[in-house]
Amino acid sequence: MKLSSSLLSALFVLFSASASAQQAKYALMYDAGGKFDRSFNQSAFEGAERFKKETGNTYIDVQVMSNAQGEQALRNMARKGVDLIAAIGFTHSKQVQTVAKEFPKTKFVIVDGVATGDNVSSILFKEQEGSYLVGIAAAMASKSKKLGFIGGIDIPLIRAFACGYTQGAKAVDPKVDVAQNVVGTTATAWNDPAKGGELARAQIERGVDVIFAAAGGSGMGAFQAAKEKNKLAIGVDSNQNHLHPGVILTSMVKRVDNAIYDSFMQMKNGTWKAGVLNLGLKENGVDWALDKDNRSLITPEIEKRVNAAKQDILSGKVKVVDYREASRCPL
Repeated sequence: MKLSSSLLSALFVLFSASASAQQAKYALMYDAGGKFDRSFNQSAFEGAERFKKETGNTYIDVQVMSNAQGEQALRNMARKGVDLIAAIGFTHSKQVQTVAKEFPKTKFVIVDGVATGDNVSSILFKEQEGSYLVGIAAAMASKSKKLGFIGGIDIPLIRAFACGYTQGAKAVDPKVDVAQNVVGTTATAWNDPAKGGELARAQIERGVDVIFAAAGGSGMGAFQAAKEKNKLAIGVDSNQNHLHPGVILTSMVKRVDNAIYDSFMQMKNGTWKAGVLNLGLKENGVDWALDKDNRSLITPEIEKRVNAAKQDILSGKVKVVDYREASRCPL
């Protein structure tokens, strides 16, 4: 019998998980962007690696290419005795919801999505707060007062990034213009650097000189376009400043690494709890990145203004609107 390439792929993923799960109590399942997207998924991987290094506990990680594969992989790992399975990405929410009910003794974590159950922890982030900070930096660094935003897919999560970014930029100058585009409509949008670069170049042609890319691996293309055109870009999720020093103005850091590290450690220590967490500036869930790779781009004025805004958000003086709650962006 000849197997299709998709079925072979699925069998390989499941075999890899089953072969290792007998020794591991912890597992990660990445979303479509892939383990080494240098952004969202890689941050999760780095959190798991930190846990492994500090505790000596092993974990397995799985890359799936479809919802059906994801559900099968979750079931397979649960059957093999993995104690805690973390699924990275909102696309896995329904899969976790379904499988968690079937395996009540297994603990599940869903990052960027919500699933319910006594054995499920849903971890969300206040992306709008971190995006507000980098929006301030973008508006202050821009010469044209035309900013760009490139998202992966047009979904509420990505609109939250864009809306926070716009609010921060317009807090500096209400006349700042923010051009917005998305890469695509399917999961491949998170890993299409060619399209990301194409959109960035089109924005640059319209006068944009700072581009915030919240598009997973597709952002690599936007960064390259900014470098070629001598413009600035802003990284997302992981600290991406080092990818193009002198080009990446800053990064909106989303601490998925901490979320995974903390979840694994809580499981190890017996303190893991089900429920919904929403991590913002106060919880060290989001921030902006300032280091040696972007130090030359961040003037004392920018640093002062961004840090002041951070304190204003923490104190409650500034309330950044969350698109997901308001169903609209106020600007």
